[in-house]
Amino acid sequence: MENSTVVVSFVLSAYGNIGNLKYLYFSIILLWYISICVSNTILIVVIYMDRGLHEPMYLLLDNLFLNEIYISTSIYPLLLSQMLSDTHEVTLPWCFLQMFCFYIFGCVQLCNLAAMAYDRYVCICYPLQYNVVMSNKRVGKIILLVWIHSFTSYMFSFSFVIPLTFCGNVIDKVFCDQQSVIKLACSVSVLTSISDLFIGFMSLIIPFSLISVSYIKILWVCLIVSKESKKKVLTTCTPQIVSLTNIFVGVTFHFVGSRLDVGYLPDKVHIILSIYIHMLQPMITPFMYGLYLPKIRQSCKRLLFVRLHVDTVACFFCIGTAGPSAGRHTWIM
Repeated sequence: MENSTVVVSFVLSAYGNIGNLKYLYFSIILLWYISICVSNTILIVVIYMDRGLHEPMYLLLDNLFLNEIYISTSIYPLLLSQMLSDTHEVTLPWCFLQMFCFYIFGCVQLCNLAAMAYDRYVCICYPLQYNVVMSNKRVGKIILLVWIHSFTSYMFSFSFVIPLTFCGNVIDKVFCDQQSVIKLACSVSVLTSISDLFIGFMSLIIPFSLISVSYIKILWVCLIVSKESKKKVLTTCTPQIVSLTNIFVGVTFHFVGSRLDVGYLPDKVHIILSIYIHMLQPMITPFMYGLYLPKIRQSCKRLLFVRLHVDTVACFFCIGTAGPSAGRHTWIM
């Protein structure tokens, strides 16, 4: 218990000694983080500016894009600072803040995907009632409920982690993970273990159950609709299925790395497994929804490229009217 009072920071040991390669890794990860923020921000702006996209599905997508920026920001800034650090130490407050943000935004991500699955279920299975059931006002309430559910669910679990005292300070990861932090506690109460299971149930089991039920019913409808309708259904649902598959793989890696002994794995493999979902998912989301869905793709072309073309023509027109005029005055002179 004496050692518990001197633990004021954690050491993220998974970085190891990367030597001068840290500058290369830093540059690659910084570029990746900027790409995530820019791509998601562009799609948020496109949906905001195009009134034709002010529909329930795209409002939920807007919330998803915004959350991808949040969840990336909860990981990457600390990751980048630790890349250039020689000690790889993070103070308890910053470690707890990262855990808090990461789990809340992760829960928001899954709950938002569950809301999107329900939206597709109503649209495909009950198209005549869709505008009544999924109005923009109701979608706003759903988004608010997603955030409240995520915040309150994790606060219950997080409240049992804050009072813990620690007899160790080495986390075998490149970020602060709740299960890894709990393992370093001098003693863990039964309530702490129960709260950890509670957050897993609330943030994983419930959303995945809602998603599974929605898509089972959607697939059932696909079996009886025409070939053309089936193609349209698959077009709108494919991005969500890809995202859910990737999240499921990432959550599995995270679960295995946090709760099982993976010390026999090479360090680089261990690092890749631990950050897989944080690296890939925030980039998959804008790529799949931005390039795959026809309405967003067309809106991007119309708002970005057409606007650029108009500005270029306007600039050329200004030069064309001012330039020759100035030239004629010169000839008169």
